[in-house]
Amino acid sequence: MDTGTHVVMGLALGGLATLDPAVAGSHATTISVMIATLAGSQAPDVDTVLKLRNNAVYIRNHRGITHSIPAVVLWPLLIVAVLYPFFPDANLLHLWMWTFIAVFLHVFVDIFNAYGTQALRPFSSKWVALGFINTFDPIIFSLHVVGLFVWAFGAPPGYTFLVLYIVLVIYYVLRYIAQRRVKHKVREIIPDANTIILSPTMRFSHWRVAVMTDEYFYVGRAHNYKIEIYDQFKRIDIPATPVLEAAKTDSNLSAFLSFSPVYRWEVTELEDQYQVRFIDLRYRSNGHYPFVAVVHLDKDLNIMSSYTGWIFSEEKLQKKLDILTN
Repeated sequence: MDTGTHVVMGLALGGLATLDPAVAGSHATTISVMIATLAGSQAPDVDTVLKLRNNAVYIRNHRGITHSIPAVVLWPLLIVAVLYPFFPDANLLHLWMWTFIAVFLHVFVDIFNAYGTQALRPFSSKWVALGFINTFDPIIFSLHVVGLFVWAFGAPPGYTFLVLYIVLVIYYVLRYIAQRRVKHKVREIIPDANTIILSPTMRFSHWRVAVMTDEYFYVGRAHNYKIEIYDQFKRIDIPATPVLEAAKTDSNLSAFLSFSPVYRWEVTELEDQYQVRFIDLRYRSNGHYPFVAVVHLDKDLNIMSSYTGWIFSEEKLQKKLDILTN
C-alpha cells in the first residue's frame, strides 16, 4: 500500500488496541502502543530510501528483505527496544505484541497489490503478488479516515475500528471475487491464455489486463467485466545476440528483468549506436507503456547510457538518457 494508507492503518490499529485490557488499563502502555503501531506500520518501507541511489537498486530491493520473515520478527524487537526505555511502566509483552501486529499487517496487506512483496524470504525469493487491491485504494483509505474522524468526535476507538476491519475483510473478499470473475471473462475470449495478469486501478470495476499465450501477448482493460483488447504482440524469445547479451549486463536492464514478468523487447540500430528497449506490458495508460528499461550501446557494444523506471512520454525518456550520457 502507499505511505498514507499505512499511516492511517497504524493509527487505526492503535485505536483497535484499546480493546486489549492491558493497553486500556495503563496510560504508559496506551501511549507507547499508539507510537509503536504507527512506527511498525511504516518500518518495512524504510527501503524507500534506496530511491536516492538509483531506480535499479530500488526496483531490485524494495519490498524485499525489509518485508521478509526475519524482518517481520526483527522490526518489532527493534522498535520496542528503542521505545520501551521511554515508557518503563508499559506492559512489555503487549507493547511487543501490538508492534508485531502492525509490522505483520503492513507486509500482509502489501501482498494483495500487483507489485507484491518477497514475504517468503529466506525460504523463497518469489514475489508474492495477489493483485486485487490497488497500491492506493480510495475505499480503504477513506474508511480509515472516516474511522479516525469518528474517534476524534468521541466514539470508542476499539469498537469503531473493529467494525471497520470487519467491513474491510468483506471488501477484500468482494475484490477477490471480482478478480476471479474478470479472469473468467478473459479466458472466454482468449481460451489459450497461459498467464493472466490483472492490475487493479483506483476504480472498483476497472482492471488492466495483460495476457500471455504460447504465441502472443495481449494487452487490454476490463470495465464492468467487459474485456477490451487494445494491443497484440507476437511473443518472441530473447535471442542470444551480441547486442542483447551486452545489454543484459547493464544493472538497469537486469533490475527490470528481475521484476517484470511480461514484456516485449526491441533493438534499434542508429547511426552510431544501438538502442535496446524492454517494455513492461502490465501498465498501459492512455496508449503508452510507461514502465521501461532502455540501454544505449556504441558500435563496440560498450554501454553508453541506460535507464529503468516510469516515463510517461518519449520526449522525457530521451531527455533522461541524454542527461545520463552527458
